[in-house]
Amino acid sequence: MIDTAYRAWLAGARFRARRERYKRFTYGDQWSDIVEDAEGRLMREDRLIRLSGKRPVTNNLIRQLVKNIVGRYRTRCAEAAVYAGPHIGKLAKRNALAELDSRLIEEYLISGCAIQRIVAEPRFRGDGVWIDNVDPRAFFANKFCDPRGWDIELIGMLHDMTFPELVNRFAGGKTAREEELRRLYAPESAPDMPDMTIGEALDGGGSFYRSADPNRFRVIEVWSFDARKDADPDCASRSFAWHCRWLAPDGTVLSEYDSPYAHRSHPFAVKFYPLTDGEIHSFVEDVIDQQKAINRLMVQIDHIMATSAKGVLLFPLDQKPADIDWRDISERWAQPDGVIPVTGRGAQMPSQVVTNTSSTGAYQLLQLQMKLFEDVSGVSEALLGKGLTGARGSELYESQLRNATVALADLFDSFSSFIEERNDKAADTL
Repeated sequence: MIDTAYRAWLAGARFRARRERYKRFTYGDQWSDIVEDAEGRLMREDRLIRLSGKRPVTNNLIRQLVKNIVGRYRTRCAEAAVYAGPHIGKLAKRNALAELDSRLIEEYLISGCAIQRIVAEPRFRGDGVWIDNVDPRAFFANKFCDPRGWDIELIGMLHDMTFPELVNRFAGGKTAREEELRRLYAPESAPDMPDMTIGEALDGGGSFYRSADPNRFRVIEVWSFDARKDADPDCASRSFAWHCRWLAPDGTVLSEYDSPYAHRSHPFAVKFYPLTDGEIHSFVEDVIDQQKAINRLMVQIDHIMATSAKGVLLFPLDQKPADIDWRDISERWAQPDGVIPVTGRGAQMPSQVVTNTSSTGAYQLLQLQMKLFEDVSGVSEALLGKGLTGARGSELYESQLRNATVALADLFDSFSSFIEERNDKAADTL
């Protein structure tokens, strides 16, 4: 089973790599893509920009876009009283669902992935149903294509536990079992497993077998949809059940049981958006190219302004008096009431040169890219709260706001279906 779980986790490597890139762009690290220079050398894009004598400039529109959509989601939830009611209200208060779901929809926008784990267990805040967001770096499942997740047959996640937590969960109060766990997780008992790759070490999630924190121990929770023979030996029929195994990195089963919940399924609520042929292409992915184009234009404009003439003084040599040095002329030119004597012998008088950088067309192209960013994202000025003037009536603005929200209706409704599934599973967990 440990090998099957490892292969499922390994199959998600490309998704995790894409997610890390989208996350970097969302939070402002937008020059870290690896590019090739004219000589074929690979390097970070910001290094290539600096080698060309320019300065990387970041104008992070993605972060503001994500924040506005999360804010719109919170507003929708407040208007629809999503976290009110006799049952959901108590669950929402216990788990701080308003905050939990807001952070989850942020993840949903960045990676297209929403995963929560719903369990009934005792915790320091009491016994009951607990809901947790699951880090996509720790999640794995078989490849599935049904947007409802109904073709999932293996699912699980990686846990990092302290040794006291290991003992509390798996020793059952038995000293002999505690010693067995101590031997199992002793450094000298570690099985021969692949080391972390550079990418795994950098993203902070650790490898499949090892925690990134040296003070914590890796435990793998695996749920599989297993076939069971009928209890009657004379009957050849088979039934199916969701079965859980908690595994040590060497494959040792620490604990196993059939689903104890009323829904008889695994404890995960999962939604990938949009799921096409088993692939995920997130909301943030759609606007990365526009963000890169805007950043490059900002670099170009910054370079043009830095290298253009700004108040350069052209002073003919034959106009300079012999008893005045160039520093004195420069200081007098900078003074609002300065007086500079000239000889009057030359035909050309001193003059100041200022370059008109707006004639390059870069500003017009930047405006076009900003408009394309808005069109590609589907988030208009009305949704961002821009363009509000006294000349526009409230009814007109509300109409424009509703029309702007249509572009995000599929995303919001898809996430709402995930919330409904989560709530149903939570109701059947006890």
